Amino acid sequence: MIDFYIMKVRLFATLRQVAGAKEVEVDLEAGETVGHALERLVELRPNLKERIFDEKGDLRRSIIILLKGRNTRLEDGLDTVLGEGDYLAIFPPVAGGKG
Repeated sequence: MIDFYIMKVRLFATLRQVAGAKEVEVDLEAGETVGHALERLVELRPNLKERIFDEKGDLRRSIIILLKGRNTRLEDGLDTVLGEGDYLAIFPPVAGGKG
């Protein structure tokens, strides 16, 4: 049984710029959740905190978090349990295109 593993968190658009990296590795223990991974992420990259969480500490509604390509809001949200081999992709709000 794995007690400890490293998860890759991929960042996109402005989050990538704010973090100064397109990918950040976070240390997790078996049974931890998406919420735990985000806590570790903002510990490593504090500039991301206000981009990902609102003033109450809740996940911003405009942030999209995918776990192996599936939106975590369709699972258990921040309580979605992670496992070895999982990865997260985090997308900020995106606007643009031709109007």
